[in-house]
Amino acid sequence: MEQINGPLQMEHALLFSFLEVSSDCKFKEQLHSLQSQQIMLCQGSDDDELQTDGNRSGHFRNGDVGLAPTNEEVIRIIAAQLAEIGDQFDREIQERVVNGLVQHFLNENLSNEEITRHMSRVVGELMQAIPSDMEQEKAMLVLAMVLTKKIVNTVPFLLRRVFDTTVNYMNRQFHNYIVDMLGE
Repeated sequence: MEQINGPLQMEHALLFSFLEVSSDCKFKEQLHSLQSQQIMLCQGSDDDELQTDGNRSGHFRNGDVGLAPTNEEVIRIIAAQLAEIGDQFDREIQERVVNGLVQHFLNENLSNEEITRHMSRVVGELMQAIPSDMEQEKAMLVLAMVLTKKIVNTVPFLLRRVFDTTVNYMNRQFHNYIVDMLGE
C-alpha cells in the first residue's frame, strides 16, 4: 500500500470520515482497525524527511491524519454533508451493480488499475440517475464513496483493497476538486 502522506492524505481522511459517519456502515470496527494499522505503519516509518519548504512530511500521529486541527474538522464537516447526499444516492444503486464490483475486487487476477477503470465506468453509468442540478464532480465523488461502503458491507474482508483503490481513484479523478472543497 502506498504510504498515506502528501496528496493521498486528504482523500484518505475524507473517505475514512465519510464511512465513519455514513448510515448503514456495517464495518465500523474493521474501519477503525484499518485506521489503527495505518497509524502504526506511519509511526514506524523513519523517513520523516524535511521538505523543501522546511516542514516535515505529513504522517498520521496519535490517531490524527497529520492535518492541522482546523483541516480535520473541515474534513469531518464536509464528509458528513457528503454522507447525507450519499444516503440519498444509496437507494439508487442496485444490488447487481454492487455485486458486479464485488466480483471484480474478489478477482485476484485483475490489477488495481483494471478495477479502478471498472469502478470509474460504474460511477459514470450511475451518473445517469443523478439529478443534473448537482455538480458532476461532487456527485461522482459521493457515488464512489457510497459504492465503497456498499461493497464492504457486502464483503467486509475486502475493506483494505476497496479502501485503497477508492483513495487512489479519488486522488486521480477528484484531487483538485477535493482541494478546492476543503479550501486548501
